[in-house]
Amino acid sequence: MGGVDDDEPPSKRVKVFDKDLSNGNSLKYHSSCSFSSSMARPLNDELIGSKGVKKVEFVRIITEALYSLGYDKTATYLEQESGVPFHSSKVTVFIQQILDGCWDESLASLHKIGLVDETVIKLACFIILQQKFLELLDGEKVMDALKTLRTEIAPLSVNAIRVRELSSLILSPVNRVDNGLSSQELVRSKTRSELLEDLQKLFPSTVMIPEKRLLQLVEQALDLQRVNCLFHNSLIGETSLFTNHHCGRDNIPSKTMQILHDHHNEVWYLKFSNNGKYLASSSSDHSAIIWEVIISFVMFILLTTSIL
Repeated sequence: MGGVDDDEPPSKRVKVFDKDLSNGNSLKYHSSCSFSSSMARPLNDELIGSKGVKKVEFVRIITEALYSLGYDKTATYLEQESGVPFHSSKVTVFIQQILDGCWDESLASLHKIGLVDETVIKLACFIILQQKFLELLDGEKVMDALKTLRTEIAPLSVNAIRVRELSSLILSPVNRVDNGLSSQELVRSKTRSELLEDLQKLFPSTVMIPEKRLLQLVEQALDLQRVNCLFHNSLIGETSLFTNHHCGRDNIPSKTMQILHDHHNEVWYLKFSNNGKYLASSSSDHSAIIWEVIISFVMFILLTTSIL
């Protein structure tokens, strides 16, 4: 069901709350909640709506939205009542290990969370080990960092350029500026929450739901409504979620405010200046006219006429 493991009872699933980490990061990552199995009502692979939306996926992105909005208790209760955990038990363990800086354990868990693509696994290993390396340097454990670089990062054969940049930090830290990278970009380790965000971008959405996915879907729907709006006017205020977006005819200019009579035959070409303050017109009478646009009165004043 959407990449969620169901082989463990709900009572064994763990919820991760705010946690102060050893590297000074205050993080907030959520995983499956703990609840009584008598309350859980697992969903079948049923579909909802006319487009065949998977109910399990729908529930999970709602849960993610609730967590992202700070409604932790409500999100926890939704997991409890629906029987659909936000993350599988294996992903929950993996996330906790990343937050705690248990790098060796997280690498072992990485191979158990349902990833199939070996390229993704290698890239994820590289990102995790790079974080381990940089945190060791931050802690002035140079020899441990060197060992990690030689025995763990280099054998992956991933991003050789980046590996050389990392090695330069050990051999000659002053080369940071010469390499064209800021010291913060090259030396300082990311927060572990940022590390999880990087990993999330690599993983399939069934393993770790993209952040604010429900909001993204809503914004995509609003964009599509605007694209399909025949009389859309960008000056219209905020779009409501309670009704479908629709601009009426009255929202676009539709009344004749002024008729310009200075041409004596058909007008063949009109062009506004980039700033909208002037209008150029040319006619089959071989004349071209520059008009000044008076915005406050919606009027055009003839500035100059030339014969072509």
